[in-house]
Amino acid sequence: MMRAKPLPLKQTLALALGLAALDQLSKIAIVFWAGFATHETRHILPFLDFTLIWNYGISYGLFAEGGTAGRIFLIGIALAAIGFFTYLMRGAEHFRLSVAYALICGGALGNLIDRLWHGAVVDFISLHAAGYYWYVFNMADIWITGAVIILIYDAFRAE
Repeated sequence: MMRAKPLPLKQTLALALGLAALDQLSKIAIVFWAGFATHETRHILPFLDFTLIWNYGISYGLFAEGGTAGRIFLIGIALAAIGFFTYLMRGAEHFRLSVAYALICGGALGNLIDRLWHGAVVDFISLHAAGYYWYVFNMADIWITGAVIILIYDAFRAE
């Protein structure tokens, strides 16, 4: 089975920028347009709430105690990830990899903008069921998770 050709670099970069823009628009809507207060929860659906959280660390709030040095370190990690996956975009072997790299870059850029603008990442999506809650996340986290799923699928897919 032949794999679809990779996206041209300009299209892959445009996709990454578009995804980062969607992430930022969603966060602007929560922080500025909807006027959420920190930790305020609004029920959207029986399994979905919007709750504004300022995440000073990474997933699950890990490494949030780092202060300015931690923030600078996480900014450096984001810049390195964006650079690395942008480099990989140039040699993507097929369409799925182009999309995965764009998802990672778009997500990393969205969260990087938050760190530079607010000093923390804006998280607001809260999924729950039967009294169990997942951690609060944002669109950028969805992009990155989607990319990881694509990369794992691709790694195990038979040639």
